[in-house]
Amino acid sequence: MNRLILLWMCLFCLSQAAEKPNIVVIFCDDMGYGDVGCFGAKGWKTPHIDSIAQKGVKFTDFYVAQPVCSASRCALLTGCYPNRLGISGALFPASNVGLHPDETTLAEICKSVGYDTAMYGKWHLGYQEKFLPVNQGFDDYLGYPYSNDMWPSGPVRFMKQYPHLPLIEDDEIVAQVRDQTYMTTWITERAVRFIGESTTKKAPFFLYLAHPQPHVPLYVSPKHQGSSEQGMYGDVMHEIDWSTGEVLAALDKAGVTENTLVVFTSDNGPWMVYGNHAGGVGPLRGAKGTCWDGGVRVPCVMQWPAKLKAGSIVKTPLMTIDLLPTITRLIGANLPERKIDGKDAWKVISGEQSEPIQEAYFFWYKRNDLEAMRMGQWKLQFPHQYRIASFAPGKDGQSGKHGSGKTGLELYDLEADPGESKDVAADHPEIVAKMNALANQKRIELGDQLTKVKGTENRKPGNAPVADWAKMKR
Repeated sequence: MNRLILLWMCLFCLSQAAEKPNIVVIFCDDMGYGDVGCFGAKGWKTPHIDSIAQKGVKFTDFYVAQPVCSASRCALLTGCYPNRLGISGALFPASNVGLHPDETTLAEICKSVGYDTAMYGKWHLGYQEKFLPVNQGFDDYLGYPYSNDMWPSGPVRFMKQYPHLPLIEDDEIVAQVRDQTYMTTWITERAVRFIGESTTKKAPFFLYLAHPQPHVPLYVSPKHQGSSEQGMYGDVMHEIDWSTGEVLAALDKAGVTENTLVVFTSDNGPWMVYGNHAGGVGPLRGAKGTCWDGGVRVPCVMQWPAKLKAGSIVKTPLMTIDLLPTITRLIGANLPERKIDGKDAWKVISGEQSEPIQEAYFFWYKRNDLEAMRMGQWKLQFPHQYRIASFAPGKDGQSGKHGSGKTGLELYDLEADPGESKDVAADHPEIVAKMNALANQKRIELGDQLTKVKGTENRKPGNAPVADWAKMKR
């Protein structure tokens, strides 16, 4: 009898090991490095997000590819530097480009091995039908096609010409949003429903929950209004934490928590020119729209109880481009046929190694300006002009004014100086030379407008007429 029990237990363990993990990626908009409790948030609490770190891993040096919306999302979903795919900046409602349908997304990789896939929230990789999530590997979609400020009530004057925010379900506009108060609630409810339906079908699933918040303009449902000491921004963070708790509870209810990889992070640093309606960067320098660490280093926590040790901390640099190849291996799928930039980071994520998987990470901004790079503990800033987001911050939803700065070729030791305050280039000429050599190789590959180098491996984005946008005008 004991032998039979032992055999059954072995077979059960083998079946569990062979079961494909579910994947949940929660991606916030403009949430800063210092905006999560376990990263030092003040004025609000994030117990559910913090619980992911407690049950899994906190990443202290996790990066996005660019400090701006569309480009950052492109990197997450394709494993590529966005300028490789011709995506830069933030796509506007009148834009005629989007993520090329020939590129392979993480959703398409998951579908190739039998996953249910869903995306709720902010897409921002092209609003025309062929660019929408349901035509890029997602079975189900509800959300905005671009940023929540790109509407007549947006903070920028030229936005007055735009239509009210289109709420899109799958590939149809189902409403013109005039009040965003319940958007976080809507997409959270859809995420919870999707988890329940997929587990009922016994299908592995990939859920991409891309919150439009805490990007300005801030909106929060009545149940969270006035809930924080800080004010509106803190209330929004409370609601995002509530949403995260609902997703985690849905995983528990479905009995799949143990075999689900949950990733919680942000698309770039905070838009600090909005003052008390923006987040913070903690000890870092810069903000959204800069390649200082405050713009490109974001909070990140992950859990997978079956595989990740609770309470772990990873200090090795990683980037969103590494998630696609990592997840691809974990689910037993094939990598895209076209070249990507990310690498399998599982050994770093799981704590098996602390050595970097990439020799360096590179940060382009604007159209195709290589502004900075990181190699190990070192950050090299290339000569460029940058904006100072905290020059004259606004208040209560009104934008302040950006300042302007200029950097030369400057080297920073991020282990000793995470705030990038002391240039040590003169003390380490050999490090500067090595990093410059790596940068020159990358310039040849992907280009750099700052040095007038045209890349040899850039691919074109998708293109579509803007006629559909004209039909959406009020």
